[in-house]
Amino acid sequence: MNPVTLLPFIVLIGAMFLMTRSAKKKQAAAAAMRNEMQPGTGVRTIGGMYATVKELHDDTVLLEVAPGVHAVYAKNAIGAVLDDAEYNRIVHGDDPELDVDGAVVPDDASSLTEADDAKTDLVKKTDSDDDAEAADDKKSDGEADAK
Repeated sequence: MNPVTLLPFIVLIGAMFLMTRSAKKKQAAAAAMRNEMQPGTGVRTIGGMYATVKELHDDTVLLEVAPGVHAVYAKNAIGAVLDDAEYNRIVHGDDPELDVDGAVVPDDASSLTEADDAKTDLVKKTDSDDDAEAADDKKSDGEADAK
């Protein structure tokens, strides 16, 4: 056989080998992560539910999904083991301490513009509006002269 005809098969076998090797590494990392679980650890299931580990068994884990509510899950159903800070941020809404030394970013753009008393009028003026303004100006001048 010609080596050129075997080249696509060799490349295909090599790609399959690399994919299975990376999949095995991911499985080993997931198993190591699941072995790190201890009672009191916050976890996220593969379904997206956040819970606290109460008990560990060989193939199962008892999770507290709400105060006083327990559920038994397979260890393989644990998608991630979370550290305490991340678990509290997600579940309880705890904000991490703000960086006091860093710059404070405003919630709106009002502080980014100069404080100017003149505001831009976004309404299109008509001729009748201009006439009304001119009449107002004349009244205010006349009142100032009378006083």
